[in-house]
Parts: sequence; C-alpha cells; structure tokens
Amino acid sequence: MPIVSNTSPLTNLAAIGKIDLLEQLYGEIIIPSAVFQELTAWGDSIPGSKEVKTLN
Repeated sequence: MPIVSNTSPLTNLAAIGKIDLLEQLYGEIIIPSAVFQELTAWGDSIPGSKEVKTLN
C-alpha cells in the first residue's frame, strides 16, 4: 500500500535513524514535491534531507 508523507514523519524518523520503517511498513513512499523541496532546501542540515533524496 503506498503512503503519502508530509515532513514531520520523515524528519522525526530520520532523526532517530528509523526512516526505513516507513518503507518496511508501507512499501512505496510518495513524497510530494513541496515536501521534498522543504526538506532539501537547506542542504543536509535537516534530518531526512539526505534520505528523501534516495527515496525519490
């Protein structure tokens, strides 16, 4: 089942090193372009920014 994610779950799970749980639980993760831009706009300083680059 695909899941659409906003910023909060991605940053919070990345901060504790568990962002892979979303993919394990739901298979396909859909990250809207606005969420991707929000996470990657500041470089790698926000938890999850590196990870969404590999998910997208």
